Amino acid sequence: MNSADIALRSTHYAALTLKAGFTTVRDLGTSDIDAISALRDAINQDLVVGPRIFMAGKSLATTGGHADPTNGIRSDLRHDPGPKEGVLNGPDDAYKAVRQRYKDGSDVIKLTVTGGVLSLAKSGDNPQFTDRELEAVVAAAKDYGFKVAVHAHGAEGMKRAIIAGVDSVEHGTYMDEEAMALMRERGTWYVPTIAAGKWVAELAKQEGKLPAVVRPKAAAVGPQIQDTFARAYASGVKIAFGTDTGVSPHGQNAKEFQYMVEAGMPPMAAIQSATRDAATLLGEIEDLGTIEVGKYADFVAVDGDPLKDISILMTPSFVMKGGVVYEVSPR
Repeated sequence: MNSADIALRSTHYAALTLKAGFTTVRDLGTSDIDAISALRDAINQDLVVGPRIFMAGKSLATTGGHADPTNGIRSDLRHDPGPKEGVLNGPDDAYKAVRQRYKDGSDVIKLTVTGGVLSLAKSGDNPQFTDRELEAVVAAAKDYGFKVAVHAHGAEGMKRAIIAGVDSVEHGTYMDEEAMALMRERGTWYVPTIAAGKWVAELAKQEGKLPAVVRPKAAAVGPQIQDTFARAYASGVKIAFGTDTGVSPHGQNAKEFQYMVEAGMPPMAAIQSATRDAATLLGEIEDLGTIEVGKYADFVAVDGDPLKDISILMTPSFVMKGGVVYEVSPR
């Protein structure tokens, strides 16, 4: 698709997300910085209906790693992308990559510190950044006031990232006890994205839905995330709500609540993970996340008691963002 195609389609998905009850989101990586920044700005100017967006722009990767935009491209079109395109190799590249995100108008930095499920590459969990590269990214990000979120499936990659000082770990599939201890010690947030894992696991069962190199990764990683979440929550790791929606369908974000409660999280804690705790991770707790005088008037209402049946959060009857009421579909 062209940039205009992506931008126009994004308005539809943004509206679905807001009407599903999600008034603020992070967009953790895009192939089209112009489209996502235009969407974010149009929403902020009340020209388009959607949630507030805190965007990462292009995710940062290493050569051949998850989020290298040239993976899977035929050889005559493949080139050697650099920091501007989100591919870095070494501490100097790390600084340039972060500075480019600043220039692009990003709100947060996203790294893919291990292999990934949907990238056209063999490994889904190997570490893909060195300690020095991670330290440089975090140092540069702090210079510019960025939070740092990292995609990570494998334990070694996430441990390197936690030690380097990142703010959150997304997915965390093969998190081990040492990683959990480090997260508790450092105050690192865990964003489990159980919904994405379940979705790709289902796709892996269907012929022709995923490329051959992706299918075994999806089959292995997908079912593991909910169990990892259960262990991490029980061990005291800080949890912030997140779905990786776009992998799974837009507008179904609230399924994550059900998966979290199934894995042992009390309903109120799950709700707080998506409100107070998510706002804290964003660094926006002064404006978002709790109902207090002086904060944005963001409210979601449902017909029933979600503490008794968390699944009713899938069907909000009322959504207000910033004091404006948005129509939701009749249920």
